[in-house]
Amino acid sequence: MNLRDIKKDIEYVLGAFIEDCSVVAAVRPSTDETVAALMEEAIELYNELRDKVSAKVDGNKKAYFNSLRKEILEKTDALYTKLSEAVRDAVAE
Repeated sequence: MNLRDIKKDIEYVLGAFIEDCSVVAAVRPSTDETVAALMEEAIELYNELRDKVSAKVDGNKKAYFNSLRKEILEKTDALYTKLSEAVRDAVAE
C-alpha cells in the first residue's frame, strides 16, 4: 500500500466523476444546476480526502489507508447515484 497510489486513486476516481458530469451537462442542459452542484460536491470530497491522506496517522497505518480507500469508493458511489437520479429525472421530463 503506497501513499502515492492512494493519491492517484483519489485523482482518478473523482476526475472520472467530474468528466462524467461534464458529459451529462453537455448532453442534457436541463441538468446544469444539479450537475454543477454535484461537481462542487466532488471537488469538496477531493479536498477532504487529500487532507485525510496528508494527515499524520498514529497507530495502524495500513488499517487507516484501507478504510480511506473504502471511503473513496463509497462516497464516489453515492455521487454517481445522485448523478443517475438527475439524469433519470431529466429524461422523464
